Parts: sequence; C-alpha cells; structure tokens
Amino acid sequence: MSWNLLSINDLSREEIESVLATAAKDFLDLSKRDIKKVPTLRGRTIIDLFYEKSTRTSTSFELAGKRLSADVINVKSGSSAVGKGESLKDTTLTLNAYRPDIIVIRHPHVGAAAFVSRFTEAHVINAGDGKGEHPTQCLLDIFSLQQEFGGLDGASSLDGLKVAIVGDILHSRVARSNIIGFQKMGMKVTLVAPPSLLPRGVEAFGAEVAHSLDALSGVDVIYLLRMQKERHEGANFLPSMREYISNYCVGRRHVGKGQRVLHPGPINRGVEIEGALADSGENLILQQVEAGLAVRMAILYRLIVDNAGAGAVTTDESRTAGAEVKNIRDIHAVG
Repeated sequence: MSWNLLSINDLSREEIESVLATAAKDFLDLSKRDIKKVPTLRGRTIIDLFYEKSTRTSTSFELAGKRLSADVINVKSGSSAVGKGESLKDTTLTLNAYRPDIIVIRHPHVGAAAFVSRFTEAHVINAGDGKGEHPTQCLLDIFSLQQEFGGLDGASSLDGLKVAIVGDILHSRVARSNIIGFQKMGMKVTLVAPPSLLPRGVEAFGAEVAHSLDALSGVDVIYLLRMQKERHEGANFLPSMREYISNYCVGRRHVGKGQRVLHPGPINRGVEIEGALADSGENLILQQVEAGLAVRMAILYRLIVDNAGAGAVTTDESRTAGAEVKNIRDIHAVG
C-alpha cells in the first residue's frame, strides 16, 4: 500500500482486494466480541482533522484507531485555532510537531489532503476533499458489495456487476471515487442524473449516462446520492426541488427482485430516497456503516505495517499477551 491514501487511484485492484481481505479476515468480527480492542497499533498516534461536519466517517475513523489501541486525537475546525484564522499549512505544521503516524483529513477544498501531505511525515488519508474524492467510502462500498454478491474470498466476484449511481453526481466526491473504483473492480457503471447535475466531459469517465430512472431496470445495484446543496454555491442547478423529487426520488417500486440499494449517508428521506425504501430490506445502508469500521481499521493498519515491513496483525484471542506485545514491539522496531 502506498505511503498515503489520497485517491482511489493510489491503489491497484490487487491492493484493494488485499486491503479488503484484511478487513474481512482480521477486523469484521471484532465488533461482535466482548472485548472489541486489539493492541496492534499501541503507541501509535492518529490525528483526525475535520473541517466539515461528519457522523459516519469521523466516528468510524475514531473508533477504528481506538480499537487498534492507537492514541487518537480529534481536531474539529470549529473548536481549533482555525477559527482564529490559522492556515491549513500552519495547522499541519503544528500537528506534525507532535510526530503523528497518521493524519486523517476532511476539508471543503479539492486537493486539501494532498496539500497536507507536503508538510508532514505522517501518512495522510483523504476523508473527503470538497468535490474531489472520498477513497475510503469507495473501499467500504466495494467491501459491502463483495459481502452481498459473491463473498470476500472471490477476487473476481464483482466482475460484470451493473451499478447505477443516481443523483447529484456533479458535486459528489463519493461518485468520483466510486466511478473509478467500481470500474477498476470490473463493474459496469451507469450515471443517472439530470444533465445539469453531471460533470462536463462526463463521457471521459467511461460510464454510461442516463437521464431517467428507467435505467434502473437492468442493474444489480442502485447507488443513491443526496443533493449536495452546500456545494451549489448559490447557483440554481434545477428548475425546482419538487421536479427533481418527482423524477429522481427512488422508492420501492423502482427496485426489482435481487437489486440492492446503497447510500453513503446522510440520507434525505423524501428527496433521493423514499422512507419506505430507507427502512426496507433491499438497502444495505447499515451494512455500509458496519463495513466502514472494519475497512478503516484495515486501512490504518496497512498504511503503517505495509510501509514498515512489520508482521501480521494480532487479533487471535488465543494468542498470549506476550506474543501480542512482541508483535507491537516488532512494529515499533521497524517503524
């Protein structure tokens, strides 16, 4: 795995499969245990730096670090020196002085994570940069689809899977990462949106394009996106929200037998998804949340050990405490 995770393009298909295999084998069942903690990253420091509001991503990254026994520091822009006018560069230099191992950053501007990586020796994870990318969301979505369609041990289980991504694609960092990542895994992607909510040059993405929910009839997966109103910057991209809802809000009547619905959250009931579908068995929304924790644990672990040459993760409860301590010391010795 590369030094940083800034884009889903930082990972090959083989690396994606390897990271997700780690999540499945070593971390997915950890939440079901009475003791939900392993000592794998004891003594490591992770800083979560969030300039935007978040529930799922910030919570799962915090839990992931703590369950790996790392020291986790959460920095929110509203309660930090950012509110006093401190620049991103100076904030990064300040945090780097604490010698963190990983910095996880969410920021409203495209390229912020790459910018931070220039001023720190820590591994940097992009947790969403404006309309840019959200690579860890893409990884957990692929993981969720592997669980649902063919199992985590089949490297080619998603080849040929048909996915429709529906909604505000123009402003969605999730869509950008998923278009790349899904196609990298052999899936066929169709983008469904009004023309005003599609990026210029959308054909370059290599995906099919449709402007009607009729396109959902031939797919395996319906991936819904919320309207990114905070990124519209005062522009009017739609004649009216009522018209958008009438044409693009997906309900149970749009979902056929065997189709599954995903959504990165937060959902807006009655806008992109009807309430009955949000509460139905056709959606994998909560499975995505569960997958996010396991996948982000795997990412934190792999960023450190893959770049340090350390040994295997220690999660087997039958191993002795001495063996666990030895594993951690090995990580420190080469880190």
